[in-house]
Amino acid sequence: MKTANYWIDSLQLQPHPEGGWFKEIYCSGDIIPKENLPGNYSGDRSLCTSIYYLLKEHDFSTFHCLKSDEIWHFHTGNSGVEIVLIENEGITKKRLGVGHGNFQAVIPKETWFAAHLENKSGYALVGCTVSPGFHFDDFTMGSREELLKEFAGCAQEIISFTK
Repeated sequence: MKTANYWIDSLQLQPHPEGGWFKEIYCSGDIIPKENLPGNYSGDRSLCTSIYYLLKEHDFSTFHCLKSDEIWHFHTGNSGVEIVLIENEGITKKRLGVGHGNFQAVIPKETWFAAHLENKSGYALVGCTVSPGFHFDDFTMGSREELLKEFAGCAQEIISFTK
């Protein structure tokens, strides 16, 4: 089995602002004009975008929210991934990869979510597909203070997966 550093080097992954490592691998040339998108988008968007995303060891994806749906696809690694979602003011968990028989998960738009490895000495390489396509204007990083105010019943997870 390849190592996390093998994939970081061979795929030329860069540190991601939310944690982990990434590289955009696809951006559709087809554009959705702003007037054809829901009102919360700031401009035109690609039809679809996709990245490689890697978590290794104690990396985690901090709580964040997107204006678009996101699909995670497990590719390889020696750890499963747990995606932690705040839904209906409670926690829902989706598990991908090794030992789960589930290699794809959908995160609905406007849902706060984080992700981490189940095996803290392992790694997982996933793909993340966003439609309408990802744009940093559509990305909100969770503030621990604000999330705790809004979702007090989720304090343990919020504290664990915010910086």
